Amino acid sequence: MSGLLVGDISSVAEFLAHALEMEVESAERYRELADSMEVHNNPEVAASFRTLAGESDAHVEQVQRLAGSTELPDIAPWAFKWSSPDGPESTRMEDVHYLMNRRQALQLALHNEVRGLDFYKEVAARSPTTRVRQLAAEMAGEEEVHVTMLRTLLSKAEDDAASRALPDLDPPNIPG
Repeated sequence: MSGLLVGDISSVAEFLAHALEMEVESAERYRELADSMEVHNNPEVAASFRTLAGESDAHVEQVQRLAGSTELPDIAPWAFKWSSPDGPESTRMEDVHYLMNRRQALQLALHNEVRGLDFYKEVAARSPTTRVRQLAAEMAGEEEVHVTMLRTLLSKAEDDAASRALPDLDPPNIPG
């Protein structure tokens, strides 16, 4: 296993709270990335990130349906049981460059989806509760579909690095 899980998730409500947070955070981050790419006149990559945000939104809706009337616990941001500060599917902003091409965006998304898949697999393997293991295995199966889809898209994507290899004539001016 990848070591993304810190501690066991033993109740269905706790699992769903984790899944909901991970998917909401993922959708928000992808939308932020899409907005950033649009500001920097990179519409193709922006469109890819918007599509990925939509996939995460669909997972949010699925988790909400699964939760139904179950009251999910409020978990402090630092108390989630994943090993990173953000959810496993969240993109670190330092991994993004405004001149990135579609292939690089898809590679980043694949990395995120694999981490989400690994998180759900780890919960499925370690939870002491049968129903949590079942739900986590189902979510892992859906992440597997996303991973396969992204790998297929990557295999078909042109490596358009040359089109973005020009020097940045107006680099960001970040005060030091």
